[in-house]
Amino acid sequence: MTKLRAPLSVLLLWLSLVMGRAELLQAKVVELDISSKGDFVAIQTNGLVFATNDVVVQVITSIPASNVVLSADKVLVNTNTGDVDAEGSVRVQMTNITLAGPHFHFNYDTRQMDWGEFRAGRSPFFMTGRALHAEGTNEVFSATNAMVTTDDYSNPLETVRASRVTIVPRQYIEARNAVLYAGNVPVFYFPYYHQNLTGNPNHFTFLPGYRGIFGPYLLSTYEYTYNQQLNGAIHADYREQRGFGVGPDFDLNLGRFGEATFKYYYTYDQRPYLDQVTNSTEIPHNRQRAYFAYQATPLTNLNIMSQVAYLSDPYVTHDFFESQYQKDIQPNTFVDAEKLWSNWSLDGLTQWQVDPFYETVERLPDVRLTGLPQQIFGTPFFYQSESSAGYFRRQFADTNVVQENYEAARADTFHQITLPETFFGWLDVIPRAGGRFTYYSPATGPGATTTNQSRWVFNTGMEASFKASQVWPGARNDLFDVNGLRHIIQPSVNYAYVPRPNVQPQDAPQFDYQLSNSLQLPALTFPEFNAIDAIDSQNTIRFGLNNRLQTKRGGDVMDLVYWDLDMDWRLRHDAGQTTFSDLFSTLEFRPRSWLTVESQTRYDINSGRFNLSQSSITFQPNSTWNLGVGQYFVRDDPVLGPGNNSFNGTFLYRLNENWAARIAENFDAKTGTLQEQDYTIYRDLRSWTAALTFRALNNQSSGQEYAVAVTFSFKAFPRFALGQDTVNPASLVGY
Repeated sequence: MTKLRAPLSVLLLWLSLVMGRAELLQAKVVELDISSKGDFVAIQTNGLVFATNDVVVQVITSIPASNVVLSADKVLVNTNTGDVDAEGSVRVQMTNITLAGPHFHFNYDTRQMDWGEFRAGRSPFFMTGRALHAEGTNEVFSATNAMVTTDDYSNPLETVRASRVTIVPRQYIEARNAVLYAGNVPVFYFPYYHQNLTGNPNHFTFLPGYRGIFGPYLLSTYEYTYNQQLNGAIHADYREQRGFGVGPDFDLNLGRFGEATFKYYYTYDQRPYLDQVTNSTEIPHNRQRAYFAYQATPLTNLNIMSQVAYLSDPYVTHDFFESQYQKDIQPNTFVDAEKLWSNWSLDGLTQWQVDPFYETVERLPDVRLTGLPQQIFGTPFFYQSESSAGYFRRQFADTNVVQENYEAARADTFHQITLPETFFGWLDVIPRAGGRFTYYSPATGPGATTTNQSRWVFNTGMEASFKASQVWPGARNDLFDVNGLRHIIQPSVNYAYVPRPNVQPQDAPQFDYQLSNSLQLPALTFPEFNAIDAIDSQNTIRFGLNNRLQTKRGGDVMDLVYWDLDMDWRLRHDAGQTTFSDLFSTLEFRPRSWLTVESQTRYDINSGRFNLSQSSITFQPNSTWNLGVGQYFVRDDPVLGPGNNSFNGTFLYRLNENWAARIAENFDAKTGTLQEQDYTIYRDLRSWTAALTFRALNNQSSGQEYAVAVTFSFKAFPRFALGQDTVNPASLVGY
């Protein structure tokens, strides 16, 4: 084998043009191999390098992704003029593109490139043509009599054929006299076509269907990319029983100044009471949704986030944007800015009520300075703090006729000293002592009941924990896919003492209050416990036990079992509390890489029953089928709220390469009602995927409803993120 480095290293220049990637220009040739499948002939004379007999040139660079393989019957390099010629079955193979043709010419001085007849592929686009020319100085490609498709078949279903195509990598593509073909049938003619390459191509999506609350409907969306800074969509929908609905979406990329999203939708609802969920509420005919979100990091460690959500009524997203409604039933409106330093952070949050039918705590604003744990000079002591000040309004929903609004100013400052120590090389002990002062101005408003208050709170306590492990390297078990075992156990004890404050929670306006219907124990210590207005006396020991049983699978360490247990022992408990809290458990069990069991529970050790649980089991043994089953249970309780006992399941099966089916069910065991049924058949249409979905809903609030819809997704630019249709089946029948 002959190795030549200098003469052919310049091939990277034209390869970078083909790829449109600047990093190829920066790649350095580490090794260049020229070989042949048959008898190899290489001649070097007078600046000419000639190789023949099925030549294979492998260019190995300093950037592995830039490695290239060039094959041809003959290759000639003229180092005097910079010309490179390849003849006969020329093929260029790179990481994510392949070019082929009978003849190739390149000049590495001028970086000019010419192909004769060519074929090129870079997913999701494939292209053929009579000739391809590139100017290296401006990296512009031009092809004549070209055909472009996203259908990776010898006889593509849809193609665009043009007399001339101009491509500027990463910027745009232009086509002259372009014709869209379906098979061999011309469908549409474009005398001139321009498409940005900075995002997905502009395209329409249509979702036809039928729903009991809509009648026949057609949801139409035009998705577009204007440039690197702007893309979006325009919705134009028709629902036979509800009327027309329209609205634009805008996504802005502002570079260092962040990203912004704006969405607006309006419909004149002809029958706003058709859905029984909204039948008991006054719903206007003019229904609209406006949404704005912004996120930016304009300076180092300065983060800005904002969101504005306006709804004409509480059910507009429920009726027309079910996927959004399921994700966020009550969207907030806020502006938040945070600046981070090595030991400090400053956060300013403004939140106000835009939708009067949702309860909101307005923060006008709430400014918080946090001192992260930091060592006090050279001592073993650490200091941390959190101070905030703001003006707050408790704005109840306008449908709440029992409670009335109130407002007040609040200033709060918390400071704490800790002394982390390790004893015997394994026992971590962290004693702490701190205090806080909170000032409340006199509350005003129709619901005001509190006066000027100054509250003092002292806290102390200690946390102790250790970690122990044991390894069994020879442990093997085929059933549970065990290849060695390691057990890690970490018990912990955390004691917290807070004497009774001089101001009780009922005597302070409640802006930051405590919720109790959670699968997790509330934070025990400050400042993690952030229900500032609900602080009361505390004398509690929290016991924790964390277990991990790990094994190796595929060379990686994985948790076979993860089990975390927590429980509080209330040495002094308030009225309505028991000595011991519920036992909170989080369990994850992975007996195989394709089988996962997860469970979160609250177990009442006093009555010997579960108060709350959420469990699931997921099978994903192969790409042919997968199954998921889950259960959610809440016991009827004055604190936890109304009870619930529901089961859900999802099953997906691929019949073959072209057909698949999915079933999703939701059963309410409390009422014995099959609340939701979703049945979907998928069909692979080469460049497209089609889904036919039938949906049946049956619950106490809205009664029975049926829906059927057909969804199309372009493979090159999928309509749904991976698994979205399984997690959120509502997206298959609407927005």
